[in-house]
Amino acid sequence: MMSIKKIGTDIKLYSEKLSHDGFKQVFDHIDQFKIKKGVDKMGLDKFINQCAIMAAGTGALSGSGGVLTMVVGMPVDVVNLITQQFRVTMAIMYYNRGGYQMGFEEFMKLVAISFKVETGVALTKTMMEGIAEKIILNLGVRTAERLIPVVGAVIGGTTNYLFIKRMAKSVKELQSVPVVIQVG
Repeated sequence: MMSIKKIGTDIKLYSEKLSHDGFKQVFDHIDQFKIKKGVDKMGLDKFINQCAIMAAGTGALSGSGGVLTMVVGMPVDVVNLITQQFRVTMAIMYYNRGGYQMGFEEFMKLVAISFKVETGVALTKTMMEGIAEKIILNLGVRTAERLIPVVGAVIGGTTNYLFIKRMAKSVKELQSVPVVIQVG
């Protein structure tokens, strides 16, 4: 029982760290113009598939060698999974709007909605922590499987690939219905 409480506390602390500056740093390092060019060149679905494959790569690497690669690879996997999810969301927004530049707050509102995290008028700390918790819990569910070399690689890669594909589907569905996102 104590270890379950500790895991819950660790997830909460990590999600707080991620939500404070982590999302903003990932967002700021994504070249929105490159996403526009990628969607224009490949089309939306191929771009999404490319992002899913890139997410699968770090998932496979972090599970390929058991405990050692999992411990070293999990932080890289988390950042890459968030990056690919952000890139997919930006690509879908660009595809549906025609404009590729967007602000962080507007973007995070859509991410929160796609994760089914309660959103209000303003971007809040609680909303950001809710997004971080959902991402971390998604990764944590398959942590034990990553301890087994080779099997862990298959599970990590497949799970990341499917996660990106499901998020893309969710964002596409949200974007097909007019969503009013207030920033302010």
